Amino acid sequence: MPSRLLLCVSMSLLLAAHAEAVDDPFLWLEAVEQVDVNRWVNSHNQTTAKKYTQNKNFDALRQHLADIYDADDRIPFASVHGKYRYNFWRDGDNPRGLLRRTSLTEYRTADPTWEVILDLDALAKAEGENWVYKGMTVLTRGYDRTLIRLSRGGADAVTVREFDLQEKQFVVNGFVVDEAKTRISWLDHETVLVATHTGPGTLTVSGYPRQLREWRRGTRLSDAPIVFSGQTSDVSVSAFTDLEPNHEVVMAVRARTFYEADYFVRNDDQWLQLALPNQVQLTIHRGHLFVSPKEPWRKAGTVFPAGSLIRLDLRDFLAGVGSAELIYAPKPGKSLAQFVPTRHNLIINELHNVTNRLYSAVRKNKAWQLSPLLGNEALTRITVKAIQPHANDQFETQTTGFLQPLALEGWDFSATQPAKTMLFSKAMPQTFDSKGLTVQQQWVKSADGTRLPYFQIGAHDAKDKATILYGYGGFEIPITPFYSTTLGAAWLTPGNVYVVANIRGGGEFGPSWHQAALRENRVRAYEDFIAVAEDLIARGVTSTKKLGTTGGSNGGLLVGNMLTMRPDLFGAVVAQAPLLDMRRYSKLLAGASWVAEYGDPDLGEDWAFMQTFSPYHNVSKSQEYPPVLITSSTRDDRVHPGHARKMVALMQSQGHRVSYYENTEGGHAGAANNKQTAYRNALVYEFFRQHLD
Repeated sequence: MPSRLLLCVSMSLLLAAHAEAVDDPFLWLEAVEQVDVNRWVNSHNQTTAKKYTQNKNFDALRQHLADIYDADDRIPFASVHGKYRYNFWRDGDNPRGLLRRTSLTEYRTADPTWEVILDLDALAKAEGENWVYKGMTVLTRGYDRTLIRLSRGGADAVTVREFDLQEKQFVVNGFVVDEAKTRISWLDHETVLVATHTGPGTLTVSGYPRQLREWRRGTRLSDAPIVFSGQTSDVSVSAFTDLEPNHEVVMAVRARTFYEADYFVRNDDQWLQLALPNQVQLTIHRGHLFVSPKEPWRKAGTVFPAGSLIRLDLRDFLAGVGSAELIYAPKPGKSLAQFVPTRHNLIINELHNVTNRLYSAVRKNKAWQLSPLLGNEALTRITVKAIQPHANDQFETQTTGFLQPLALEGWDFSATQPAKTMLFSKAMPQTFDSKGLTVQQQWVKSADGTRLPYFQIGAHDAKDKATILYGYGGFEIPITPFYSTTLGAAWLTPGNVYVVANIRGGGEFGPSWHQAALRENRVRAYEDFIAVAEDLIARGVTSTKKLGTTGGSNGGLLVGNMLTMRPDLFGAVVAQAPLLDMRRYSKLLAGASWVAEYGDPDLGEDWAFMQTFSPYHNVSKSQEYPPVLITSSTRDDRVHPGHARKMVALMQSQGHRVSYYENTEGGHAGAANNKQTAYRNALVYEFFRQHLD
């Protein structure tokens, strides 16, 4: 580049940065772990602690929650790998946790005996790091090796280290990947497929890997050949492997946006792209290709609706032949929540007016028949997981409700058996007194006439009660019934009301429910939430001064907009790990990956609608706002803590009532252990207790 042109470009960038700094006087708070920023954070933490944590009510609640979180009578959820079930367990004696295992038979007993594989507290002490366990990837041939993911302080970025499950120690000179947002899969005992940061140009603008390397044991990662690549503008590249004999599959996924992806199956040294719609959910299992399109899909003269489930033969599909078989089609009020294959069976999890029901799907003569399996109880949530999908037809379910502690049950079911057989049953204890409490599902019309449901938990005839309204409304994530120790002990038992709004943007009614609130239509999610709030007041359940609202991440953006759009409607607002600055969100950490959800602020036509739902740009000095608490984490590398910090600084500069708490670790979850979780949750409910009369 000629020196004069280079100088002009450099000056343009400098002027742009200066203009942005002038426009945003709190830009400096986006710096992470700088002295002046740390001083600002510590000062706000101290002020918030002085106001909300130095009283007997907070101390009692924090200790009560910590005791429940650390209790021994919790369900030890465990995944099956070979002949063992593996569980990760935290308690008061092991705050960072233990990776442990037990036999399949022993796990079915009421009190299994566990063998400790890795002590995270001992490891953290020996290495001087606050390791947070993030999971493992087990080699399914032999089940003797695994790749353990460890995070410093709970961030999404992890280090990956090979671990010997027989010797119960890290492998000397084994596979090790430095801290990054790594995706890794086994090919065989000597080889892995790894997508990670290996130098300049190897990440997307979203901060995820864009190159896939085939890494052989004993060689340097930087020398491993690149076998697949995406574009810098993509969201990410990753790999998936299924090593079942006679059904081996190696797949690469190029995520072009958060929802659009290209799928490739490896055939020798070639990658064969699957001719699929832009937006799909898929599973490959024992030669079957199960596809759920997020948009209508025309295949062989048939149009399959969005949200349906279709079966194809993988080999035939790659060869361009074979038929597509419809397994499930959505209906009004009904949508596909999950599809889970076992060895001979397929389980369909349907969401019907935000309540789950399970069906077995049996294939006969290329036609599929659905039969009820589990889940006829109203206002409950059921999730299902195959136990050993290549070996048998066993599966386990988790069933819960707002007043129903979670139950874990193991089942054996095959199309050849007359009935399912229960293998084991485990249940969480009641952790709060639910006497006198009920769950109601109410419906309300939004501004455009759309009917939407919401859950109300509290006394059946609740009138003028302190009420918290929760919502999310994004990324096609449904908010279904859940049992919350924190909610029950801190809020419901004292006689208050909690409400969950099933607004558009979520996945309660399939892809269309989500797509109705994307980008320029985002306001629909906020209108839905406002409609629920107004209905609660109109029904006399609560009043403005007694109505609080809370949400986290995308839900933090939701309640941030409630603050700026309808400050007259709420008596207190809590935003946790929130997005708030929609002008710069795509430049911060993983923000660029969400452009398909919100829009691109660098495009004038997008910013024209985005600025209407950017809370940071809609705070007014002349407006009176209810008290606000914003929380975040220094180690959150998904939603930048700068969103929260800058919003607090702006509101304070205008004289508004706002408090801030930032945990120094914890990642996007906001807490790295049970003690930190108890502190953060007690803080939130003490804030609501003080401000909702």
